[in-house]
Amino acid sequence: MAQKTDIPVVIGGKVYTLSGYEGEDYLQNVATYINGKIAECKTSEQYRRMNTEYQGVLLALNIADDYFKAKSRAEEIARDDSEKEQQLYDLRHEVIEAQIKHEAALKLVEEYKEQINALQRKIVQLEAEKDRNKGQD
Repeated sequence: MAQKTDIPVVIGGKVYTLSGYEGEDYLQNVATYINGKIAECKTSEQYRRMNTEYQGVLLALNIADDYFKAKSRAEEIARDDSEKEQQLYDLRHEVIEAQIKHEAALKLVEEYKEQINALQRKIVQLEAEKDRNKGQD
């Protein structure tokens, strides 16, 4: 089992201790993301005029929006991936069918070659008999 990590991070100008089973880099990235969202919200004059409670709610809404957009994108990618897997399966199946048909066609070509050779031998044989019969007349 992974070891729990505790690291100090600065969020919104204050030091917090983040804890988790993820690595320090991950936890630092979380803090960096939150700081980025705070900075993004602070660009709005309206946000800066809100009290702390409303700022927190707006920040949470922005983070939830990012989450649901990312989740939707991940689901879309998963659907695309599933569709591509199905297409790949179908294409492999078509390739196998084509190989089977190709092998059958090659076998048929060989059979026809054998028939042609047999017929050519028969023609030579019949011509030889014809020549012999002409010679006897």
